[in-house]
Amino acid sequence: MIHHVQLACPRGSEEASRAFYAGLLGMTEKPKPPALAARGGCWFTGHGAELHLGVEDDFRPARKAHPALLRPDLDDLAARLAAAGHPVTWGDGELPGMRRFHTHDAHGNRLEFLAPVGD
Repeated sequence: MIHHVQLACPRGSEEASRAFYAGLLGMTEKPKPPALAARGGCWFTGHGAELHLGVEDDFRPARKAHPALLRPDLDDLAARLAAAGHPVTWGDGELPGMRRFHTHDAHGNRLEFLAPVGD
């Protein structure tokens, strides 16, 4: 079982992370332990996942590697993301039994969201 997935973000981008992960995705920010909070970044939890955004001084977004997150509100989420300027790319029929799309977070990291067919 996975405890969390960490994605990189640029230094000073915590507000953009909060707007995307808490605001658009509806996740809850989780307080970081004080020793780790000094490093910057943010942690988020919700919808059965925990994501940590960690500061990387030589930041480059993950363009291929990505977490794949199950979401029952797939269509509503895709509409919210697209309306907020985060285009979605649907992968129809590529993964049997699943509907899915990809998008990018506020820092350009690739994300996949999926739901079983029929949900």
